[in-house]
Amino acid sequence: MSQPTSVENDAPARLPPYSAGAERGILGSLLLDAPRVIETCYDHEVASPDAFFVPAHRVIFKAIQHMFGTGLAIDAVTVADYLKGTGELEMAGGPAGLEKILDATPSAAHAEYYVEIVRQKALLRRALDCAHEIERDCYAESSDMSADELVATAEQRFMQVAGDRRKGVVGWKEALRETYGTIDKLLQGGVSGVSTGFANLDSKMRGLRNGEMIVLAARPSMGKTSLAMNICECLASGRSVAGQPLRGGFKEYGGKVPVAIFSLEMSQYALAMRMVCAKAQISASFLESGNLNAAKARKRFQDACDELQKCLLFVDDTGGIDVMELRSRARRMKRQHGIGLIMIDYLQLLNCREYSKQGRQLEVAAISANLKAMAKELNLPVIVLSQLTRGPEQRSGKFDKPRLSDLRDSGAIEQDADVVLMLRRPCKMPGTDNESDRNDERLAIVDVAKHRNGPVGEVRLNFEAQYTQFSDRDDGPGADDSIPE
Repeated sequence: MSQPTSVENDAPARLPPYSAGAERGILGSLLLDAPRVIETCYDHEVASPDAFFVPAHRVIFKAIQHMFGTGLAIDAVTVADYLKGTGELEMAGGPAGLEKILDATPSAAHAEYYVEIVRQKALLRRALDCAHEIERDCYAESSDMSADELVATAEQRFMQVAGDRRKGVVGWKEALRETYGTIDKLLQGGVSGVSTGFANLDSKMRGLRNGEMIVLAARPSMGKTSLAMNICECLASGRSVAGQPLRGGFKEYGGKVPVAIFSLEMSQYALAMRMVCAKAQISASFLESGNLNAAKARKRFQDACDELQKCLLFVDDTGGIDVMELRSRARRMKRQHGIGLIMIDYLQLLNCREYSKQGRQLEVAAISANLKAMAKELNLPVIVLSQLTRGPEQRSGKFDKPRLSDLRDSGAIEQDADVVLMLRRPCKMPGTDNESDRNDERLAIVDVAKHRNGPVGEVRLNFEAQYTQFSDRDDGPGADDSIPE
């Protein structure tokens, strides 16, 4: 019986994709018209010497880049003189090599054509490099990664190639135009990101911004899942809690924002039941007790379901998921459904197999870093729910106001987060100094404890515990939309 051959021995040796002619065409065009052609290279994402496969061509392009950046004149003679000074002239083929490149390019008119060919070949080589890395990982017997982790890592690598392909240098004028658009929205009473659906929260946060990780933390039974779900419902329905059109929604979805929910604690059925009861304004405990007028209740539940069916919600209730697998699923949701917000309930239930044996603190730090990286990679806001330690209950023998240091398991959460919201209900905190707040069972306070791009402070909301529903409070800061002088 013949022995199976390895992939390496079975595959013929082949050179990676490249075009020496197109590379010479770019270099010759640069020697003829460097200012125009170098901008063409940057515009078409050929801004690195690694885009060139031939070693001599990489040396020449790197030298021209440096000379252009320092304002030196560029032609065959000056480039040869510069390479001689750096000791790289022979690596570039000598003066004769430069003259040969120049003779092969009579005009710089076709530079765009050469640049596009080189860009395509460089992209193919990067894809091959990713494939080879994945192949090595699959055959590595000593690898501690599971098959699921390998697939998630492979997807991330190829997504990185695609992401780098789309990146480019943004012109200063374009950046100013985008900035002015944001300022104009704020002056009109809008938000710099997408609205939370709560006027009081928006008055402090000015919306949820792309690329930011927003941590919503609280002790158990304070309503953090309810608040996060209320925000998700507002975005997915395109309506604020007051029933007004959502500010900052996606035009292609009629003002709505597709929302992905990763619920590690509650099942999809439990979330749906909570949302339907809140929309129908019927307590779930009343429903389970059976003390309802069935005909009237059925009509209200049917209307609620009809309305919630229009929400752009996508729920994944897989428990104990690895953070790399979560990122992989988030990428697919973004690609398939155009997701504009991700909510994760909650951070401490996530795992990170790579750091699982190095202690919970390092594992949570890795999870937090991955979630922040996901927000930047997918360019959308990520709301992450988090537990707090018992610190607020143990300080001074009373239930004290939560602090950033109370975030459970790792201080990295505080460092990675762009916004940290601390939710508390004074009626559940015997140590609350303000007696009127302590006696108000509807009052909920969201403390914006950290805000990388804005002010901090407290926001007051109403919470209807029987419906698990938050709403704006008349005495909150969002009740007055006036702009301070």
